[in-house]
This record gives sequence, C-alpha cells and structure tokens, in this order.
Amino acid sequence: MSAKDPSTTHVMAAAAEISPAPTLANVRGFVFDIDGTLALADKRLNGYQALPGACELLALLRERGIPHVGFTNGSTKTPQQLSQALTQIGIELDPQHTLTPVSVAVDLFSRRRYKRILVLGGEGVWKPLVEAGFDVVRSPARADDADAVLIGWHPDFALGDLEAACRAVWAGAAFYTVSKAAVVASREGRALGISGALAAAVGSVTGKKAVVVGKPSAQALVCASGRLGGLKPAQMAIVGDDISLENAMALRSGAMSVGVHTGLSSAEDFARLPVASRPHLSISGVDRLLEMLR
Repeated sequence: MSAKDPSTTHVMAAAAEISPAPTLANVRGFVFDIDGTLALADKRLNGYQALPGACELLALLRERGIPHVGFTNGSTKTPQQLSQALTQIGIELDPQHTLTPVSVAVDLFSRRRYKRILVLGGEGVWKPLVEAGFDVVRSPARADDADAVLIGWHPDFALGDLEAACRAVWAGAAFYTVSKAAVVASREGRALGISGALAAAVGSVTGKKAVVVGKPSAQALVCASGRLGGLKPAQMAIVGDDISLENAMALRSGAMSVGVHTGLSSAEDFARLPVASRPHLSISGVDRLLEMLR
C-alpha cells in the first residue's frame, strides 16, 4: 500500500470521521463475504449452496435500492464466473458487484502503471488481468522483467512456479498475493488457503514480504467503496465469518462489523475477542440480518 495513493488516502481519512459505535441505522451500503457468509462451496470452491436468508436478503436490498457487493478472498473464479455460479443458486450479484482480490489488483496495478505481470494462478487470477490490458506471463514461464508478481489460487504449483516468482522478485518486481488467509470455510470444513502458503515460500527465498491485495487490506476497502458509489467506511456494514478478514477490515476502517457464525468463526470465537476487537453485531447468520432489516 502506498501512502501517496490518493484513493487509499481518501478512504482511510474518512475513517477518522466515524462515530465510535456504528449501527445499522447509519448503514447505506453492504460488503458481504461470500464463502461462509452468503454461501458454502466444496473444498475446491465449486458447487455453491446458498446459506439461509442469503437470497432473500439481497432481494430486499435490491428492492430498497441499497448498494451492496459480494467480496470473496478466493481467486478460483473470475468475477464473471463467480457471478454466474451464485446467480444459478439464487444469489443475484452482477459481475460489477462481485469482487475478488484480482478486482483489487486490476485497480491498484492500473494506478501504479504496471504493464507486465507474472501470475502464479489459474484462470480466476490471470484472466481479469488480461482483460484489463496487462501483459500477463503465467508461471512457470519466466518474466524477470515483470513489474509485479501476483500469487493466487494455484493448487497445481510446482518448483518451476516458485523459481519464476523468485527470479522476478530478485530482479525488482513488486510482490503481491491475493490473500494470506490460512483457511477458508467450505461445506466440508476448513479448506486450505493456497496463496498465502505460496507467498510464504517465495518470501522465505527472497526475503521479500508479499503485499495482500484482498481483504483486509486498505486497497480492498478502496475497491469496495468504488463499487458502492464512493460510500465512506462509516456508511458501510462489512458482513463476514472471518475474524481476521472482514471483522478486521471493518474495525480498522471505521465501518460497521457484522460477524456471522455460519463459516469459520463461532459465536464463542467472536465473544472471546477483546472488547475493542469484537464485531458490532455477532449474529447466527445473514437470515438474522434479514429479520433485522425487514
């Protein structure tokens, strides 16, 4: 994150204007996590099933004209593919309001005027960058002249991928990962978060620390704000199941944090946090949020 990035500065400065205890009455837009919040998939992050209340809640927000986005830290699918998969199960989110960390990377890399990107990852990682006009090289092909390296979902990684990334970073490429989350919620329990493990491997060789573009980064909040029409953090509710992702992003920025118990974190997990680190609302699931908004 660059302190000179004007869009980041705008959103973070807005956090200083918040009241100490945000409530739903102040919320003008919602950022929803997907896995463990709106839906659950299998361990390969396919075969989504909607969680109770998710379809009805988004329908209510559409009816009332309240802006909202779905924001996953996963990168198995492009926003278009994820939008289609969710719409098929009744969770209607158009591609413009379906965000992945690569959505953030596209915005950030454009602002930083990067041109050539080395990608470790599948279609969900490289395709949005290609569509945005970047010169994308996919590991294990080498790109020692790359402006940046981006690591995403890459379950079939091999030694050649690691070597390509390390050589690009050694040559001066900026180093990014979609997420450092160790696990993600699925119907089969906790699924491994691959990008963080790969970033740690590259970091152990190069001595460089990967910058996270997904949640809970300030850049992720900048991207979400843009898709919500420029809402300030104090006007947002960030809804999710992960203490270290959605809850952390909300509390750092001054947004309202709504923790749900349908994914990684239980009611007890949220309650064990220090008071200042707890979500403003800890609820059983988005079906309860639906009841509160009706």
